[in-house]
Amino acid sequence: MFGGSMTALVTPMCNGALDLKTLRNLVNWQIEEGSHGLVPVGTTGESPTLSHEEHETVVEEVVKTADGRVPVIAGAGSNSTVEAIRFVQHAAHVGAQGALVVTPYYNKPTQKGLVEHFTALHDCAEIPIIIYNIPGRSAVDMAPDTMADLSRLPRIVGVKDATGDLARVCDTRLACGPDFLQISGEDATAHGFNAQGGVGCISVTANVAPALLSKMQEACQANDYTHARQIQDQLMPLHKAIFEEPGLVGAKYALSLLGLCREDVRLPLVELTATAKTHVKSALEFAGLL
Repeated sequence: MFGGSMTALVTPMCNGALDLKTLRNLVNWQIEEGSHGLVPVGTTGESPTLSHEEHETVVEEVVKTADGRVPVIAGAGSNSTVEAIRFVQHAAHVGAQGALVVTPYYNKPTQKGLVEHFTALHDCAEIPIIIYNIPGRSAVDMAPDTMADLSRLPRIVGVKDATGDLARVCDTRLACGPDFLQISGEDATAHGFNAQGGVGCISVTANVAPALLSKMQEACQANDYTHARQIQDQLMPLHKAIFEEPGLVGAKYALSLLGLCREDVRLPLVELTATAKTHVKSALEFAGLL
């Protein structure tokens, strides 16, 4: 259903407004470069600072531009169940192939609250849902046993795991079964995640290096971990440089060096420091992308 290298798309902006022409160009470039899926308006897409209307506009534009060539998994999370229902239903309405739903951030629900939240989203629309578990941002960690309860619902199909804990892949497989999709949410450990049983990565670095990351994921799927490791080593400095400061800022700066997107971001995020810019540029050169 979903797997391989799926890009957590940035949202291009120009002087504070959405730049939809550049967004469409990025979608086409991503597909031409071999990305296996697109994930608009996650954190990398600046969802925290987009209005609801902008959020929905970006999802619709990506779905229309992709035109079925690759799956689109729309970011649809919120710390309000009512708001998340709106985003999930909109994603289904415009034809997205899936919805990515983060564990509710800041209000720190219990495991029971997580089950009820995701059950409500499952029941609100006929669209597959990927749980996004990222304790470092949301301040709540969905336990494997909780995920197992949710995996029994037919449209809760997998997890984007950004815990950074590679042992979690085994724990989740034992709890949820081998058919529950496990997708890495961390570029630097995606190779090892696949070796533990993952099926791909929702990647920030793929904004900048889609061809290399699609090849790495394809090598993993073919059990050619030697080749995959070579690509991972080639890209490791870029993974680190992009995330030296907030990842989407690093990704946009790298794209600006490639002539594909402005580096504009919305407050409270600001442009990279001069030191971070130097590191991103050097990492692009090391990877053979610049």
